[in-house]
Amino acid sequence: MGGLSIWHWLIVLLIVVMVFGTKKLRNMGSDLGGAVKGFKDGMREGGQADAGDKSAAPAAQVTNSQTADTSDKTTIDVEARQKS
Repeated sequence: MGGLSIWHWLIVLLIVVMVFGTKKLRNMGSDLGGAVKGFKDGMREGGQADAGDKSAAPAAQVTNSQTADTSDKTTIDVEARQKS
């Protein structure tokens, strides 16, 4: 009686989809996935930089600002390098 069944979760999901819409939820999901991927890549590169070359600059993530048409929203990963 105290737990929520699958039907409760389906009703909650239906209400969330009705409030936010599928496009907004899809955009939030892809943004979250990109952030997690960037974090993992940064942690992996950070560990390699600490073990190897101390002068290596960490990679940065640059995203486009949200415009009126978000259908072509992309994420660009760049790596900063120092001049020798």
